[in-house]
Parts: sequence; structure tokens; C-alpha cells
Amino acid sequence: QVQLVESGGGLVQPGGSLSVSCTASGSMSSMYLWGWYRQAPGKQREFVAQIVSGANYANSVKGRFTISRDNAKNTVYLQMNSLKPEDTAVYYCHAFANGVDYWGKGILVTVSS
Repeated sequence: QVQLVESGGGLVQPGGSLSVSCTASGSMSSMYLWGWYRQAPGKQREFVAQIVSGANYANSVKGRFTISRDNAKNTVYLQMNSLKPEDTAVYYCHAFANGVDYWGKGILVTVSS
């Protein structure tokens, strides 16, 4: 049974930085694809970033967020800089391997003064 566990969320002031991470546990090989999605209150879940060999970002976070992966640790990271109140959301980790999608339970990131 594979589980994705996010960590590192919390409260940060506008303009600040925060990093979240997600680790896959369980008997498995390395994930092929990692990604982050987010869901703000009252809104639908939206794509944030994805990494296979290269990275892709939503326009709203491009230049501010950086996704990276550590295959040895089966972990993906999302470094978030220049945070804005509109970045407030529950951030979900996504991974894909061997034809199966995996999702984390989500972690709250709040950007507020």
C-alpha cells in the first residue's frame, strides 16, 4: 500500500517563503511523475506544478514556485517564494507510477498578515 504524506505547511506572511514536501512510503519503485495541486476555499482543485524530467508550472506560480524531486528519498518538494494571499489553499501531492495515480491528504498553506 503506497501512501503520500505531505509536510511543511503553515502560516506565512505575504511576501514570505514556505516549503512543503511529500514522501511516498510503501513497497514501490520510484515515482515516474510528481505534482502539486491546490484547492482554495470555495474553489475547484487546480494544477500548480509537475515534474517528470523537467518541470511545468501554472502561470499563476511561474517564477515564484519551484518543484524538485529526490528519487533516492521518493520525495518531492515545492519551494514557494513571494507568497500572496491568493496562494492560500490546501496543497495536495500527486504522484503517478505503473499506471496508478496516488494522492496525499493535503496540507494547509495560509498566507496572511
